[in-house]
Amino acid sequence: MARRPYWSGQIRLSLVSLPVNIYPALNRSRQIPLHEIYRPTSQRVHHQNIVDGAPVDREDIVKGYEVEKGEYVIIEPGEIKALKIPSKEVLEIVQFVAADEIDAIYYETPYFVVPDGKSGEEAFVIIREVLRQTGKFGVGQLAIGGRERLCAIKPCGTGILLETLRYEDEIRKADPYFEDIKNVKVDKEQLSLAKELIKRKTTSFKPEKFHDHYREALKELIDSKLEHRAPKEVVEEKPAGKVINLMDALRKSLREGGTPAPKKSKPKPAHRRKAG
Repeated sequence: MARRPYWSGQIRLSLVSLPVNIYPALNRSRQIPLHEIYRPTSQRVHHQNIVDGAPVDREDIVKGYEVEKGEYVIIEPGEIKALKIPSKEVLEIVQFVAADEIDAIYYETPYFVVPDGKSGEEAFVIIREVLRQTGKFGVGQLAIGGRERLCAIKPCGTGILLETLRYEDEIRKADPYFEDIKNVKVDKEQLSLAKELIKRKTTSFKPEKFHDHYREALKELIDSKLEHRAPKEVVEEKPAGKVINLMDALRKSLREGGTPAPKKSKPKPAHRRKAG
């Protein structure tokens, strides 16, 4: 069965236009859907579109912008579709940035980008490889999902990954949240132990090693109810540890890692030659 693209259009870099299809990279089917149920009868709760207590037809519902309390500017669906936004059909790459220049807080949703037809494969591969070899991300804007989004494209295996980005004004300023954090002088020994702990736990990122324990526990709860049994414990719960001295906690963490904490080496006594 052919996959239906979420968006089809062109990526344009200067005079080079590349026809592409974009597909969602997230697998939403892995989520476990829960519905609202009326407990006395175990029936599913349905929500209706109601005006003044009476249900209304879906085709009679339009969008509206509230200018004053209870007063709206009505916008028809056709008027939204008719908005002339160039990025509805073309993702214009307006600049390139180093991969580490975009902070993680800006990243939103990933999409797979593939060439639309054989004619654009050569240009697609060239753009993919130049991004990979230069370590740059292409940045532009794309009208998708009912709004114009800031986007970054980067190589992903044999394809390209597009990630929508948040705009700066969508992100709250951190100062009000961080302003009460005191500027504590860093203890060199504590810092050394923390660095050693990180060093011993540093490895390649392997996402397949991580699982959604909440989803697994929820699935087990559902299965146990269907099978009329007590749910099994999916993950052994670790008891909450008491707050202890930071130095003791770091040393204990290093010991639990299987290797004793580093000790300061004492200077060896100088070797004295016998007189004679």
